[in-house]
Amino acid sequence: MRIINIHHVSIIVADTARSLTFYRDIFELAVSGTRPELGFRGAWLDVGEQQIHLLEVPNPDGLEGRPEHVGCDRHLALIVEDIDSLTQRLQQAGIAYTKSRSGRNAVFCRDPDGNGIELIAS
Repeated sequence: MRIINIHHVSIIVADTARSLTFYRDIFELAVSGTRPELGFRGAWLDVGEQQIHLLEVPNPDGLEGRPEHVGCDRHLALIVEDIDSLTQRLQQAGIAYTKSRSGRNAVFCRDPDGNGIELIAS
């Protein structure tokens, strides 16, 4: 047996509509029509052949005490074709980000619920 790929990553959110403004509108991810009725709000977002699942469920994790730099926290890493354009959209939306401390062409930010995101230039 060997693992061959990642199918999806689930992210807990407090407000699906607010999170869609971030993931769909700023990151330009398409909302998938494949999400079944699960008894709670959420959305599936297509990322290449994988997905991000937004789950509007109670969050068991506190947001206090999280590292200031997202690279030192659990986070989702996404490869970006045009990182300069994306960082401009982050700036225009008032979303704080930091550059990678490793020297790579990458930035880190948090979504509206404090989930860590790393954006890496392709």
